[in-house]
Amino acid sequence: MVSPVDVIVVGAGSRGETYSCYASLHPERMRVVGVADPRDFAREKLQKQHRVADNNLFVDWRDIVEREKFADAVFICTPDRHHKDPAVALAKKGYHILLEKPMAVSAEDCAEIVRTCIQSGVMLTVCHVLRYDPVIRKIKVLLDSGVIGDVAHIQHLEPVGFFHFAHSFVRGNWRNEAESSFSLLAKSCHDIDLIHHWAGGRSCLKVSSFGSLSHFRKENKPTGAADRCLDCPVEKDCSYSARKIYLDRVKQGCVGWPVSVICPSSIPDIESVTEALKSGPYGRCVYQCDNDVCTNQVVNMEFEGGLTAAFSMVAFTKDICNRRTTIYGSKGELSYDGNEIRVFDFLTGKATKHMAETRAPEAFGLCGHGGADYHLVEAFISAVVSGDSSLILSGPEETLLSHKLVFEAERARLESKVVFCGPLSGPEGSMKRRIETIH
Repeated sequence: MVSPVDVIVVGAGSRGETYSCYASLHPERMRVVGVADPRDFAREKLQKQHRVADNNLFVDWRDIVEREKFADAVFICTPDRHHKDPAVALAKKGYHILLEKPMAVSAEDCAEIVRTCIQSGVMLTVCHVLRYDPVIRKIKVLLDSGVIGDVAHIQHLEPVGFFHFAHSFVRGNWRNEAESSFSLLAKSCHDIDLIHHWAGGRSCLKVSSFGSLSHFRKENKPTGAADRCLDCPVEKDCSYSARKIYLDRVKQGCVGWPVSVICPSSIPDIESVTEALKSGPYGRCVYQCDNDVCTNQVVNMEFEGGLTAAFSMVAFTKDICNRRTTIYGSKGELSYDGNEIRVFDFLTGKATKHMAETRAPEAFGLCGHGGADYHLVEAFISAVVSGDSSLILSGPEETLLSHKLVFEAERARLESKVVFCGPLSGPEGSMKRRIETIH
């Protein structure tokens, strides 16, 4: 009988807690044996859930490095700007790494993580969870089978959601690039990675991008509005009212995301949420924050062989992250509305629906991203148990290339120009050269 994989969770926030829940469902496959987080409440909450020994609790992840290796793998779920250092240090100690996206906030740091993991002989899984969504995987299978012929164009939309954007990118942790990262990297590296994946090994030749911060600016603050929603006389007429987004949800018994995020030191209830809105960042007027990241952005790409792709990220949507995709080919058209896949055949004039079984437990904490969180952790644990890195769908080399494409797209936006990615010849050679270039 194979022993469970022992895991240390570095960063006990929302993502760390979610991924570690796999151990509760499959204790025979995974155990959480250590937790590192500077916040007492978050650290002790995860300790109780997984019965972690007191001597394996850490305020600072650096203390893990000073210890003899006592686990098989590490889940790194720290803030974006704190990914590189623990990933590099713990890979050198011989831990397999599951790393929350984005890998890091610069191309150079991403390359250093990849290089270190390869040199240390450890497996790296980057949490591009959408790759593990069974429906998304079905799209790749259909494309590779040739059902729509030669792929000519990919159109992909990420509707972030009006209150989701206000929560995460105006009031929250990803609002300010200097403190986190730009929104295309923080929110949409998933999507650029999917487009890169669907391109089937073809390298991107050229990229352009346009976008800006709109609406959530001080000059758009309504007349008479206060700096905080709980004190605001016009709050009832505001779509982004913190009272509506958080306090009303608690009164309805909803204490999961996003409410759970705003009370990092206590269980969310009416009293703790009210206090958080009175004094914390999530109670601020959305027109009075220090946010500076794009609310909407488009990225246009040209790949080898004439394949083109267009990606749009929009904050102001009803749907929350319910991505929509249309892929156009020489023999047909594939569309995905976030729920089902439809393939229209030009020859027969018929449309066929395609579904995929998720197998993710509905009543479990890993049902986010269409069940993909569950499948991500399952793939990583299976890879560690078997030593078979092919089970990892978001490994180091290809993930490095898709991250580099995100950085190139943002450079194109900032410099208002088309960025040329360089002459390429063949997927294997081009991948090798581009990795060498970023190194």
